[in-house]
Amino acid sequence: MSEKIAPPESKRSWFAQLKAGLSRTSNSLTENIAGVLTKRKLDEETLDELEEVLLRADLGMAMADHVREAISKGRYDKGLTAEDVRSVLATEVARVLEPVAQAFTLEASAKPHVILVVGVNGTGKTTTIGKLAHQFDNDGKRVMLAAADTFRAAAIDQLKIWGGRVGAEVVAKDVGADPAGVAYEALERAKAEGRDVLLIDTAGRLQNKGDLMDELAKIVRVLKKLDANAPHSVVLVLDATTGQNAINQVQIFQEIAGVTNLVVTKLDGTARGGILVAIAERFGLPINAIGIGEGIEDFEPFDAHDFARAIAGAGRENEAAA
Repeated sequence: MSEKIAPPESKRSWFAQLKAGLSRTSNSLTENIAGVLTKRKLDEETLDELEEVLLRADLGMAMADHVREAISKGRYDKGLTAEDVRSVLATEVARVLEPVAQAFTLEASAKPHVILVVGVNGTGKTTTIGKLAHQFDNDGKRVMLAAADTFRAAAIDQLKIWGGRVGAEVVAKDVGADPAGVAYEALERAKAEGRDVLLIDTAGRLQNKGDLMDELAKIVRVLKKLDANAPHSVVLVLDATTGQNAINQVQIFQEIAGVTNLVVTKLDGTARGGILVAIAERFGLPINAIGIGEGIEDFEPFDAHDFARAIAGAGRENEAAA
């Protein structure tokens, strides 16, 4: 097993990282909002165009309607600056996100707390598991990982690498092994060794939804033979760069696996970071963390106000904007 990694010596503040990560989204929004407002006074046509700008950022129809209503209220015939719109946007985004911005909590009675991690291949699922394991390890928890994505050798190898980096034991079999069997053995060992957390990686092939549903259902079924309450959490990892397709993924994995928590990744690689807002408004699922980079520290509990300020292009010092 390789040496556990040491934390970086210096690190930008999380808000600075978040703002930089969301810069593509906020810059696009700011430019498009400014472009609309320089054309004419605030009238129905201008409001329609502002609404379209918000929709193109994947903020969702509900959020676009909220912002439009807030802007219109008492200001219909008055001039409006881009800063005014950003302030309203930050306020509305924070309002929607506050109820779902929840830190990940472990059940005290669960030994171990079993976390089934699901998501489409390529979303950063295995990396997210490594980052979660690192956080739990920092909190003094004893963590075990299970490589139940036995369809791809790369997934197994990647999880082993992360296990080495964070100092967590990895239960893995050869490619083609029964995923449920891997999960069962991992939970047996985690219980026997008194582990606090068991993170289970799973396959994310949606080409044949029926097969995936059967596979995940079998994993849940065998886990319950050892712990009637397992899995205690089902975490869906979403790639923000997929935009509206991320909403479809939430729907599918809700049906397949009964998702309880969300983690959103790759927010630094898209101009469509608003999709997180649309997902929050539509599903109301707890968003535990967001990823804005590949580094093990580029992963933090989700903060509604920081996100709202960053996506609207406002600084932390501008508290009125959130």
